[in-house]
Order: sequence, then C-alpha cells, then structure tokens
Amino acid sequence: MSFFQGRMTVLMCFSLMLLVLSGSVPADSDLALPDNGKRVYTPEDFQRYAPRTALDMLEQVPSFLIRQQVQERGLGQATGNVLINGQRMSGKSNEVISELGRIPVSNVIRIEIVDASTLDVPGLSGLVANVVISAERISGRYAWRPEFRPYNTQPRLSNFEVSASGQTGRVEYSLGLDNLSGHGGADGPTLIFDGQGDVIERREEQWNSRFNQPRLSGRFKINDLGDSVANINLLYRRIRERFEEDGTRSGPSLVDRERQVRLSGQGYNYELGADYEFGWGPGRLKLIGLTRGQTFDFSNRLLTDYAEDRPDSGSRFDRRNEETEHIVRSEYRLARETGEWQFSGETVLNRLESDASLFQLADGQFQPVPLPGLSAVVEEERVELMAGYNRPLGEGWAVQATAGGEYSRLEQVGAGGMTRHFHRPKGSLALAWKAGSETDVSFRLQRRVGQLNFGDFLASVDLFDDVQDAANPDLRPPQTWELETELSTEAGEVVTTTLRAFVHRIDDIVDIIPIGESGESPGNIDRAWRYGAEWSNTIRLETLGWEGGRIDTRLLWQDSRVEDPLTGETRAISNSLQNQATLGFRSDPPGSDWGWGIDASYAYQSRNVRLTEQGRMWEGPVWASLYLEHRDVLGHTVRATVGNLLGARSMWNRTVHEGRRTEPIAFIEERDRRIGPIFTIAIQGEF
Repeated sequence: MSFFQGRMTVLMCFSLMLLVLSGSVPADSDLALPDNGKRVYTPEDFQRYAPRTALDMLEQVPSFLIRQQVQERGLGQATGNVLINGQRMSGKSNEVISELGRIPVSNVIRIEIVDASTLDVPGLSGLVANVVISAERISGRYAWRPEFRPYNTQPRLSNFEVSASGQTGRVEYSLGLDNLSGHGGADGPTLIFDGQGDVIERREEQWNSRFNQPRLSGRFKINDLGDSVANINLLYRRIRERFEEDGTRSGPSLVDRERQVRLSGQGYNYELGADYEFGWGPGRLKLIGLTRGQTFDFSNRLLTDYAEDRPDSGSRFDRRNEETEHIVRSEYRLARETGEWQFSGETVLNRLESDASLFQLADGQFQPVPLPGLSAVVEEERVELMAGYNRPLGEGWAVQATAGGEYSRLEQVGAGGMTRHFHRPKGSLALAWKAGSETDVSFRLQRRVGQLNFGDFLASVDLFDDVQDAANPDLRPPQTWELETELSTEAGEVVTTTLRAFVHRIDDIVDIIPIGESGESPGNIDRAWRYGAEWSNTIRLETLGWEGGRIDTRLLWQDSRVEDPLTGETRAISNSLQNQATLGFRSDPPGSDWGWGIDASYAYQSRNVRLTEQGRMWEGPVWASLYLEHRDVLGHTVRATVGNLLGARSMWNRTVHEGRRTEPIAFIEERDRRIGPIFTIAIQGEF
C-alpha cells in the first residue's frame, strides 16, 4: 500500500469516527447563517450604479474590501472574505470572484455583511460578504474591453467575457467563456554608473509584452436530492505569453552593440472539482474531490550583435513544467443548542516534474551548457486533520476555534534530492463582538502553514537580469502566527469605516540565502516579523449636498523585519509591500444614465535583495484614471476610461556588486521608461 493510499484509508476511518463523537441532535437541525448582526443590501440599494453582475454590486458595498483567496495547501479551510449562498467554492482556480462576475444582477437576492466568527465556515476572519443568489430563469451577460496605447504596443482587442446561468430541471448552472488578455510596453533610457558615480554605459531600450488566457469554466449545482446537495466545478484554460525587448548600448570604453531579448511561453491548465453534502447521523457530511494540473513550456533567448567585426553572443534557457494536484477532503458539521462543531480531514498529493536546459551561442549555434540541478521531480504527500467549534457567548459576543495539524512527506528525485517528513500544528481562535447596532469588532489568532513553490527547489537562470539560482532541495514550508483585529462602524448615513491592524510572525520564511561559496537560491530564514494597519472608508456625499456623490479611500501601512542571511543586519522582507493608498471618487446623479469618476493609487515596496545585488522595480509613483459611462446605449453600459493621467513610468534602480553584497560595487543601474496614456472602452450587455 502506497503512502497516498494509506492516508486515504486513514481519512475514511476518520469520517466513520465522527459518528461516534457526534452525540445526538435532531437530523433536521437548522445550519443556516445566523440573523444576528447582519448588514443586508438588496439590488435596489445599488440601482444608481446600474450594476450588471453580482461582483459589480459587491464592489459598491460601503467600506468593504474584497480579499482574494489565499492559495492554501490543498483546499484547507476557507480564505478570502466572500461566500455564495453561505458556502465556499470547492475549487482553487475557478474562484469565487470570477464566479460573481458571471452572475447577473437579476439572480441576486441580497448581500449580507456579517462577522466571520458567527458563521459555520472555519478559516474566515473579519467581515465576510455572503452573496445570496437564485437562478430560476436563464440569463446571461457579455462584455468586451478593448484597450489602446499610443506607444510601444498594438491595440488589445481580445479581452472579452460571455456567461450564462440558469436552471434546468434539478440542475442549477453557470457557464463562462472568457479571455484574460493584456498588452504592455515602455521605452526610455537606462544609465549605468560605476562605484564612484561616473556614467560608464548608456542604453536606449523598448519592450512590449502580450498574453492571452482563453478560459472555459462551469459550475453545476444539483438540487432536489432530498436533504443532499451536489456541486461540480470545472475549468480549462490555454496560456500564451510573449515578451520582446530591443535596445542599443554604448559607453566610453565599450563597443556599440544591439541587444535583443525574447521570452515566450505556452501551455494549459485544468481543474475538476466536485462535492456532495448530505445528512449523516445527527449532522451534515460533505465529501470533496479535486484534481488539477498545468503544463507550461517556457523559453528565454538573449542575443547581442556588436558593431565591430566580432561574433554575436547569446544564451538560451528552456524549461518545461508539468504540475498536478489531487485532493480528497471530508467535512462534518454537527449543530447543538449551544453551538456547532466542525470536523475535517484532507489528503493531498502534489507533484512537479520539471526539465530545463541552458545553451550558449558558439560559432552561430546554441551549444548545451551543463548546470547541476536544472531538472528534477518534486512530490509532496500530506494529510490534515482539524476540529472546530463556534458558538454565541451572549451580549453580542461569538467565538470560533479550530485546532489540528498536518503530516507531510516531501521528496525530491534528482538534483541532489532527499526525502523529509514534517509535523505541523495548525489552528485559530476568533472572537466577534457586536459592540452596537452599526459597530462590529473582531479578534483572530491563527497559525497557518504555507505552500512551497516547488520551482524553488531547482536551479534556474534569468538571462534578462543575468542572475542565477542554484538548486536547493532543503526547503521547508513557512509557518505563520497571525494576530489580527478589525473594527467596522457606520457614522450615521455619511461614513462607513473599517480599521484592521495585524502582527505576523513567520517561521522558516523563504528568501534568498547563500548556497556554497558563491551560489544563492531561495531558502529558509529562521524568523521574520510583519506588522501594519489598513484603514478603508466610504463617504456618502448626499448629506453634504452632492446627490449621487461618493468617495472611497484605502490606506495601508506595513513594515517587516528579517535578519539578512549574508550580513546579519535587520532589514525589511525582500520585495514586500510597505505603503499603499487608493482614492476613488464617483458621481451618479439620481435619475440620470450618466456617471463619471476618478481613481488614483500609489504603492511602495521594499528592495528586492539578493546575495549579489539589491534594487527596487516599480511603476508609478501615482496611477490615476478618469472614466465616463452611460448605462443605456442601445441597452448596454458603455464606459470610456483614460488611464495613466499623471504619467506613471516604469523604473528600476539596482546596485550590483563584484561578488556578494559585502564586496565592492560593480555598477549601479537606473532605469526610467515612458509608459504613456492608456485608453479603454468597456461595453457590457445582457441577454
């Protein structure tokens, strides 16, 4: 019997054991969401914005920020802060935000904002949106969003969405076909300085990128099965990406040359998930199965053509990745008069098979270059057992607690591979307090185990930036203690505000560490800290005399601390977000089909620190856009947007050393490239 088969047997025995632990309560116990402390919004509350989808509605809920799902190990407990009909989606790629974008407004009954600690969905924290929908009739929507830029890129015409949802017989369905596409580009100078600050090289470069990801997805819910419910989720996506950069380089003591960089990638991914929930003994049992995979081929080529009579130089790096993940999970809920128990078990098999090659141009032909650790197979087999309990405490208080752990076996074949075993405790404690009719307060302490990127185990080469990672089979999953508190309140009919503060301690954080005498690679650092605060507000301007006016703001301050593995100094976590601010103003005059708005955003990240260099790459400093929309152009909503009003640019400053960062500076690179304005037309309709 294999490890995976053995864990499957353990999981089935665990499910049977739940009956013994359950005690006895009526089989028809009401497991619906509680009514206490909800803020409820109906479609009528959003009429002024003329929304087309459930996502359009949710984005207008005052002071509510949609948090994307965290990529948990396996399925794990729920993350993010959005549910549909009180349930999380049993999928990973086909996530809830995409699903909301396919649900027409006509199928939305209401949106409930409630504290996560009052729900029966372990893993959530703070305020959660539960979108209640019904699909009694067939309806659909479509959207097309062409984009135009005057510099460096061709028009983007392939960004579209088509979706339909409804019910036929006992099957409720949602189908979608869309293409996520993007074009980007910038041009401008780059200056290279020596350690004394003198210019030693000048570059003029232009780049453009484009990608297309057409996707077919579907969700099917089977009703009328007595007290049982079944769901099926599926997704298939094609991936095609391309990046091109051309430039000239010259300097006082350098030969003039032209440099060409080409990156291309293509592949596909898929996901199939299903769950079945039914009454079992005194409670409810849900069985979940999911399989997904991705195949991706990547090639990076660099060529340099010299002005004088000398041979061209160049390199090429190719990689093919095949990834799969198989998950089996069971969840059991048991309602009692004082609260509710939840038990879950999950077993997962992850696998990455990667094959890569490095080539150097010689005599006009690319010749193989040996580099240890480029190819290998990495597998992880894991089982998780968790138990949870939530209940009201009286006087507006509620508590939710989970506890358990996981066992994993991590094996790498090839590239100096090894086999290791880990035992990790996991759990959380969350408290919610309804401090007043318009005020919610929550506290959460959680221990989370992170997911490793299996590509970090392997050697890799970045020809574009001339950096190389060695193979490192000795990676450990990071673990995080997360302490967070959140306050949400409404000040009359004018302001809704949410304030969140957090402190995270991260053990075995993954960063760049020394490998051998001169190598570097992603690896583990013992400990790091991350802390900060986030403040979001919605200000309604009606009471101030501006009918249909609204301002949304968000401020995030975050700092972090980690001990640099090379120098021992304390610094911020490499490439981590430090400050972010967004401001949105919109005006939707009552009784008018016209609307307009202004959006602006700013973000600042810490330096990206490697063993041989450090620097910061960003676009900004401020992104701003202005839009004008009409909500009835032959039955369509049409929005015209002018982006990058303040001339945000693409910048990169980095300092490269002759060896590691403790050695003298080899050169300093300063890049400043023009992006230019961005014009977008969005056309949405229904059928």
